Amino acid sequence: MSDQSPEFAVFNIEGGIGKHICSTAVVRAYKNNHPTTKVIVVCAWPEIYLGNKDIERVYRLGNVPYFYEDYIYAKDTVVFSQEPYKETSHIKKQKHLILTWCKMIGIDYKGEAPNLPMNMREANYVDPELAKIQKTKPILLFQPFGGPGKDHQADNYSWTRDIHPEVAQHIIDKLQGQYQIIHVCYDFHPKLNNVIRYEKVVPKKTLFNMIRIADRCLFVDSSFQHAAAAMNKSATVVWVGTQPELFGYDLHTNIKAPVQFPEGTIDSYLYDYNFTGAGHECPYDDVNQMFDVDSIVKSLLQPIQTADKPTTSAPQSKLQQFVNPPLNAAKPAATKKNRKKTNK
Repeated sequence: MSDQSPEFAVFNIEGGIGKHICSTAVVRAYKNNHPTTKVIVVCAWPEIYLGNKDIERVYRLGNVPYFYEDYIYAKDTVVFSQEPYKETSHIKKQKHLILTWCKMIGIDYKGEAPNLPMNMREANYVDPELAKIQKTKPILLFQPFGGPGKDHQADNYSWTRDIHPEVAQHIIDKLQGQYQIIHVCYDFHPKLNNVIRYEKVVPKKTLFNMIRIADRCLFVDSSFQHAAAAMNKSATVVWVGTQPELFGYDLHTNIKAPVQFPEGTIDSYLYDYNFTGAGHECPYDDVNQMFDVDSIVKSLLQPIQTADKPTTSAPQSKLQQFVNPPLNAAKPAATKKNRKKTNK
């Protein structure tokens, strides 16, 4: 293998869709560091990488015919199969995931953003179910509940990630006069009133293309907020048990819980809270401690023409303020008067 740039670099990527979208920034950074290297991706969600010009080929995990012969045996190849979630800087919440990942594989990060290329059909496709809706107001795309689906989570609400159903309904009640609200969700998620519920199982890029038709977006920490950043689309993102300093983008309006609980619980090992939202780990006594509804609503009532920053040569989803940030340095909510930590 050469000292500088190998012939092949193999990225083995596991985990969820959001992590896969986030990884495209790392792959682009690697390609910018090693422009002559052919990048091969083996991952759980190969559709995220289809059409990506930074890679030579993508394989689905478990479906890698002749891979060892083609890319490993007697080849000038480096393999990156490390898990960034297990790196100290991520565990101790010192760096954004993208920065941790780049440092882990030994490359310079120069502001590369996630990317989600779409071909002509993908970019122009609108589900007929949505196309037939007569638009009478601006569209708000709302994802208050995330997660891997009913086969992989015991409850349809995760306190660490989701907006509480009662709070989600309260937000809808405040915004329904301004917007037609499309609630994108799984079929087992809580039902909300005065929304257009969209729970169809469709290809992921078809799903994310809904971001293009939306005038405004309101998400939790899920694949949609990563996809929006990759598409240079601003959104309001609500955070509870995870932090925008690790997973977010300065393109978005990131609103954290008014009361923060950084301490872990009896079952915590390397991370403070289980992302599936185990009920016995919830440290909150009142749902009002978790969500700054006024700031969420206010962020979505600004004039629409100023919602999205203009496209420039530098991607607006670049991690400008999240490069080695101090802890709890997220973009502040509209008010800080209720922000505090509990004494345990």
